[in-house]
This record gives sequence, C-alpha cells and structure tokens, in this order.
Amino acid sequence: MYSNDKKTKIVATVGPACSEKDVLARMVKAGVNVFRLNFSHANYDDLRKVIASIREINNELGTNVAILGDLQGPKIRIGEVQNNGITLKTGDRLKLVTEKCVGTKEKIYLNYLEFPIDVEEGDQVLLDDGKIKFEVVRTNRLDEVEVVVIHGGLLSSKKGVNLPNTKVSLPSLTDKDKADLDFILEHDLDWVALSFVREAADIHDLRDRIRERGKNIHIIAKIEKPQAVANIDAIIAETDGMMVARGDLGVEYPIEKLPLIQKLIVQKCLRASKPVIIATQMMESMITSFMPTRAEANDVANAVFDGADALMLSGETSVGQHPVQVIEYMVRIIKNVEEEAEHIYHRDNETPQESDTFLSDSLCYIAGRAAKYVNAKAIVGMTKSGYTAYQVASYRPKSDIFVFTPDTALLTRISLIWGVRAFYYDKLTTTDETISDVLNILKSKKLVQKGDVVVNTGAMPIKSKHRANFMKFSVVE
Repeated sequence: MYSNDKKTKIVATVGPACSEKDVLARMVKAGVNVFRLNFSHANYDDLRKVIASIREINNELGTNVAILGDLQGPKIRIGEVQNNGITLKTGDRLKLVTEKCVGTKEKIYLNYLEFPIDVEEGDQVLLDDGKIKFEVVRTNRLDEVEVVVIHGGLLSSKKGVNLPNTKVSLPSLTDKDKADLDFILEHDLDWVALSFVREAADIHDLRDRIRERGKNIHIIAKIEKPQAVANIDAIIAETDGMMVARGDLGVEYPIEKLPLIQKLIVQKCLRASKPVIIATQMMESMITSFMPTRAEANDVANAVFDGADALMLSGETSVGQHPVQVIEYMVRIIKNVEEEAEHIYHRDNETPQESDTFLSDSLCYIAGRAAKYVNAKAIVGMTKSGYTAYQVASYRPKSDIFVFTPDTALLTRISLIWGVRAFYYDKLTTTDETISDVLNILKSKKLVQKGDVVVNTGAMPIKSKHRANFMKFSVVE
C-alpha cells in the first residue's frame, strides 16, 4: 500500500540512516516523492550506489521518485580551535583572520579571504547557527578584523558563520560546487538546488553552465539570505522552483519575521506557478524521538495550509533513528489536513492578460473551476513540457491531477509538484482516441471508475507542441 494519494509532496534527505536500498524502498512505500542528496556531505561512491538504488526501486515498484542534488554553496566557516572548544564571554575582544591558524580566545581563522574587505564597522558576525554573536569593531581591509563578543558561549571547531549585514562577494558557485554539479549532470538528476542565492544572476549563471553541457536539469533557488528576500520577485522569475531554507534564513533574518516570509514566498510561487519547498526542523525531534512534538505537527499542517508543494526532512531521515516512521507521521498529518480543510483548495491566481501564456493559463484555471463545479474525480492532461501540470496544480484543485507524457525525464521531475501524478504515454493518435486510451489506463490502475466525471485538457492537434488549447468533459465508461 503506497501513500501516493496525498497532494503535498515529501522530500527526504538521504544519509547514513537510510542509504541502504531496503530502507529507501520502505520510505518510498511510506510516501517519499523526492530524495535529496546533500552535497555538503558528498562521497561520490556512496552517492552512485544511492542513485542506482532509487532508480531500481522506481523500476521495481512502478514509482517515479525524483532525485534532488543540493549544492553546498559558499559556506563560511571558522577553522580548528584549541582543545576543540573555547569559551568566549560577552565583552571579549578578538581578531578574525584569513591566515590559517589554530583558534584561541585572541585569534580565530575564517575561510573567507575577502572578509576584511567586504565587512564594515558595526556588521554582525553570527557563529554556530547564531548561538554566538560578534560585532565588527574595525578592519584592516587586508587580513584581519577586530570584533567584540555581544553574546558569548562555547565555540568549537569548524562552526558555520553567518553575515546578515554584509554584502558577501563570494561567487555563488564554489570550486566544490562546480565539481558536484558535474557529478549531478553526469548522473542526470531531476533537480539541482543552489544554496545562498542572493540575486537572479546567480540562477542565470548556473543555468548557463547546465545548458553548456546540453542538459535540462531544473533549478531550485534556496532562500536563506536577506538579500534573496529583497530580490525575491526577480529570483522567482528566473528559477524553476524555490526552497524556503529556514535554517540559515532564520539565523540571518529576524526570527519573528520568518513565518510571514514563508507565507509570502509560498503565495508568490503559487501566483508564478513555481513549486516551493518548506525546509528545516519540520520534525526535528524525530531525529531521536519516535513521534513528533505537537508544535511540529502544527508546523507541518501550517505549511500545507499555506499551499507549499513539498515539505522537506533533513536530519530526521539522513541521520535520525526513525527514517521510515517520520515519513509515516508526516503523511498522516498532511492527509488529515487535505481531507478536512476545504479552504486549502481552489486558489485564485489570475493570469495577467498581457501575459504571453494568457490563453493556456486561463484554460488551466477554468479546468480547475470546472472540475469543482461538476465534482470531477480528476483533471487529466497531455503534456510534453510539463507546463500544463505546473499551471493546473498552482490553482490547487481538489480533483486529482493526472498527466500523460512521452518524456521519461518529466515523469520523475514532476513528482515534486503538488497533487500531480505522471504516466508515460507516447502514442500519436486522434484526440478522441487518446482521451479514451488514457481513461482506460487510469481505470485499469483503479484511479478512476465507471461513472466518474473527468476534465480533459491538452493541445489540438494532439501531435502539436502547442500549450493546452482545449478542455473536454468525459464520463468514464
């Protein structure tokens, strides 16, 4: 029994706790739609085995689970410190330097050569997810920056650094990211996530690299910096999807603003028909606990209320003690909301008339409304690019969304999109014969039954590469 009838999708991070094929298969059966490979902790030999296992599982179970490669990005860290831990007190002064050394209470190494140039007096420096806070006192613009401790504590080696006030000049793709991207493209993953996006140009640069290789992998922009929030509209326009990465974003952005930022980004993505993932600490307690907290259950439910396409699990599945059970709990919460909360459906995201895709977008919108009016079991579409599926899903119809495509790559990629289930179909026949054929396929899979009303969408003639230009009601015979 597969939990593939929920509409909100689940992204699960692969790690030591779930890298074996039998565990991955149990997670798929429990309800995983996308597996995330975190290249911050990448071992290519291990990843090759995981990729092969996921694809074998898809073949064996008849599923279309996608694979997302998540690039590390320009992560700033301190170096080693004495005794693997030093205690810093409020009011202490010390120097952050760009020359490698073992850190002490007087001097700590930072792996960011341009730091003394980019930083300004008064800028904040946050360490260890914001647990420790410095303020810049002065910089020599060369190789050292003097800081004062605002909030102290125990600082251990290799902790991450966040600079919420600083315009970081590091490139969006590091040398490590470029090597990881080569691996991702070589293995034809479905999605690639770009970390620490600051502006639309970051996405554009990544897309150019992908196109140079003759590939068509789609891009997820991870929103985790204030600069990205300031440039959110341009980033959404340039990317293929978004991730609200609440870890670093919650450190660099005032935490009280985070809930509304999440809701704002989801709404903007719905209007743009771009998928959006909510990530970080969704079921954090289940790294060790057998069940989530009440607050985590509410967090998951609220993301479904907002209209997110997918919810992501990180440590819960990669290193947690209960990688299958956390999926089962998340599915239970998602499905209860989707069954009980009528207001999450039928979003009004009207397309501007000046849009080049106004007619096809309007048809997708009308298909959703018509499905509601006639209580249709499903909206069934034919698509070559996936555009119709993205568009119909953005209106969040309560009816099932089934799409048929001759593009095998689209079968897995579209698994990230809210409410959509994809099937392979490559016959070129008349429109009426195609509609009859796909309905019979759905009937054989027990996804529709005799007497069900279905809304069909597609392009006429059926052999064309046009966007959707027709809608038809069908009754399953």
